[in-house]
Amino acid sequence: MQPDITWRNWLMVAALGLIWGSSFMVVEVALTGISPFWLAASRVTFGTLLTVLVWMISGRRFFLTEKTAWPSIVAIGVLSSALPFSLLSWGQTHVTSGFAGVSMASIALLVLPLSHFFVPGEQMTLRRTIGFLIGFGGVALLIGPEALAPSGSEMELLGRVFCVLAASCYAISSVIIRRLPPIDPLGLAAIPLIIGAITSLCFALTVEGPPPAISTETLWIILYLGLVPTAGANLLRILTIRSAGPVFMSLTNYQVPLWSVILGIVILEEAPRQNLFLAMTLILIGLCLSQYGALKRLFRPE
Repeated sequence: MQPDITWRNWLMVAALGLIWGSSFMVVEVALTGISPFWLAASRVTFGTLLTVLVWMISGRRFFLTEKTAWPSIVAIGVLSSALPFSLLSWGQTHVTSGFAGVSMASIALLVLPLSHFFVPGEQMTLRRTIGFLIGFGGVALLIGPEALAPSGSEMELLGRVFCVLAASCYAISSVIIRRLPPIDPLGLAAIPLIIGAITSLCFALTVEGPPPAISTETLWIILYLGLVPTAGANLLRILTIRSAGPVFMSLTNYQVPLWSVILGIVILEEAPRQNLFLAMTLILIGLCLSQYGALKRLFRPE
């Protein structure tokens, strides 16, 4: 399938950037009241229950044209939720939030070569590659050199490795989702989450033991993480990848640190960074350059 990028896709990518950009701040708060692996398991499980409930109410079926697609479905379940959530939750306890943001931005650079070899119609071009590099440069400028500053944790190196591995999981799963045969999107959102919930629950129970007692405040945070950044965003992500492709979807990851900084200014009343507008300009230039063809078709339909 050739990517079919519409205004709807642009709006979904913008919404995902805002949702995930705010979730880093929420996860850091949640980690003060629950262990990292149980946080990952709890949000995936709650997100799964919501998605399955909507799926059942809608009365839709899960269509698979080939039985050989099931291994890919299982891989998506592990790589889209259980594994990256666990890796990132643990990694954020040992690295700076800035490094976690840079790691997520690197998804776009990881998706580009993967799509070139495994997704028809998503070949790398010089313009697209330069655009992604400029956008990544804008993210690096926005976060600043403090992203690479040591956090003081003895496990910092492993924490950084875990963050990069989480980014790799998202990149690989995006390519697999795009390559699947025709499947109902709601079912495609539900089934991998079920697999991810089972995996993350078993992992948390094995590594951290029985679930800890949590406060009401932490419970509400987990419910939010399950509803919005997990269930809702997972469906939006799948819809975007299936229609517009994994390369276009990866543009979300350049927005995440940008929204994180903007929300910090608006909600937490943090002082604006001096390089904010320059970074925003670079990110927008990179976005427009990498998606020049899609923008041209959007404003001047053929």
